[in-house]
Amino acid sequence: MRSLAGLAATVAAATVYLYLLSTHLPPAGDHLRPDSQEGNEPVEHYYKLKFPSDLDELRELAEMLKFYKREHHSYVLLLFCSAYLYKQSFAIPGSSFLNMLAGAIFGPWEGLALACLLTTTGSTFCYLLSSTFGKQHVVRIFPEKVAMLQRKVEENRSSLFFFLLFLRFFPMTPNWFLNITCPVLNIPMSIFFFSVFIGLIPYNFICVRTGAILSEIHSLDDIFSWGTLAQLLAIALVALVPGAIIKRYSQAHLKVGDMDGALDENTTDRKRR
Repeated sequence: MRSLAGLAATVAAATVYLYLLSTHLPPAGDHLRPDSQEGNEPVEHYYKLKFPSDLDELRELAEMLKFYKREHHSYVLLLFCSAYLYKQSFAIPGSSFLNMLAGAIFGPWEGLALACLLTTTGSTFCYLLSSTFGKQHVVRIFPEKVAMLQRKVEENRSSLFFFLLFLRFFPMTPNWFLNITCPVLNIPMSIFFFSVFIGLIPYNFICVRTGAILSEIHSLDDIFSWGTLAQLLAIALVALVPGAIIKRYSQAHLKVGDMDGALDENTTDRKRR
């Protein structure tokens, strides 16, 4: 009960912090609005934030935050980082939208750096929360799945880093489950940290680039421009090439043969990245 109380207190404190941060936005001048006209007297506006549930809402939120960022860059950065870490730390689905939002607001390269850093940091926080408060509960709630992963970790102990990379590239078990299970499996934090950072680069790249492209497209002509087509080709290469390399390595060095069926029930939760 003490561990559950500690976890509940941590979630409550983080929720209150994020709520206060998102509801006490500094005022934005009228000149920041996309539809404002030159020559008009600036008027301060207060915006209400809502997490996007589809691409249209994502585009609207990205446009608002991009204009808001011109005057309050530090605040937008703090708000984005806080929301991302909150979702990753507590295994809440939605990081794909946040990755796309990073690309739309901060651009493809700054957005990618942010996404990789925040994914790794948030996953590490999740690892620490599980290690501190939830190890016994993870084993109690998912006994068969933990046992399967434990057996595979022991079989691949000599290539543990590449085994974890394989699981990140080919999530036969969702990433949120790996984050909460690795402390139970006695995965060293250093190996966990770098396997997340490297293993999710392709996924983060695809999402961030997609967000950057969506923010630049305003007509069908934009879709078929050479610049957009080149970016789509880069996304395809990043999606395919690293996966092919890891898969070839796994066939020669890793033992992952029977994981598909054993962990199949978890694949419906892959949005909890």
